[in-house]
Amino acid sequence: MRLIFLGPPGAGKGTQAKLLTERYGIPQLSTGDMLRAAVAQATEVGKRAKAVMDAGQLVSDEIVNEIVSDRIDAPDCAKGFILDGYPRTVPQAKALDRMLESKGLKLDAVIELKVDEAALVRRMENRVAETVAAGGTVRSDDNPEAFKRRLTEYREKTAPLSEYYAGTGQLKTVDGMADVDTVTADIEKILA
Repeated sequence: MRLIFLGPPGAGKGTQAKLLTERYGIPQLSTGDMLRAAVAQATEVGKRAKAVMDAGQLVSDEIVNEIVSDRIDAPDCAKGFILDGYPRTVPQAKALDRMLESKGLKLDAVIELKVDEAALVRRMENRVAETVAAGGTVRSDDNPEAFKRRLTEYREKTAPLSEYYAGTGQLKTVDGMADVDTVTADIEKILA
């Protein structure tokens, strides 16, 4: 089972990926985790990525695509995987299509969690208020302005993936505003 999860920050992609990982025994592949692992393992592509990051630059699509390709080849991905945070752009999606085709693989589904962005902002503000009231520490990126910037960046860069995958017939949408169990059940129906 090879899946992509799409949706803005806070949509519940990580929560759903964790549940599916446990149920199907397939790994959740996060771009950040893959990048850090490649650097830590000092793979050839990891060394190139480290040099770029050490120079304070963004890692190119070419390097990210190569890291994803290497990770998909790992034994724990034999039964499938869930991509979370990749692809981020249509060019990356097209590269993924070519990569999978060259490996004789294909995606089973692209699942987009549709959410109300204003409700997400309110949800995040409530979480911050509850954390502060409980005397907890608020994450540096857990503030309304930073969150709104992340949502805008998602809309501009990543949202076009919905259109791309709708055009391929692979896109399936789920109401991400429903409770966790309902979202999980809706995803299960798509995968059945």
